[in-house]
Amino acid sequence: MVKSDYLAAAVLNAWLRGVSPTIPSARYLALYTVAPTSAGGGTEISGGGYLREAVTFAAPSGGVCANTGAVNFPTPTAPWGVVVAVGIFDALSSGNLLYFKTLAVAKAVDAGSPVFFPDGYLTIQEL
Repeated sequence: MVKSDYLAAAVLNAWLRGVSPTIPSARYLALYTVAPTSAGGGTEISGGGYLREAVTFAAPSGGVCANTGAVNFPTPTAPWGVVVAVGIFDALSSGNLLYFKTLAVAKAVDAGSPVFFPDGYLTIQEL
């Protein structure tokens, strides 16, 4: 996953300037039909029963953090479009984009079609 500009600035401020960041109590996975960039943007799904879902990560192993447990989104009540990317946010709605990733394979999501990411699918590595 790629770090957002917001998170990159927070890390630099913390480590090089001693400015303590606000650490979120939870992190949420968002789905996009148009991928964001490090500056944000993109088109997050809305409507049809969509909500961001909480995601948790294990401690780093080999320099990589991976999600613990599957992330299951609500069953769509209307088509969500073609999901091309995911993002991790610090809030259930609005908030700040922390990391994002374009999916290797886009997924068309119709009403009634389950959307989930299995345990260990979402990985983050700091370089």
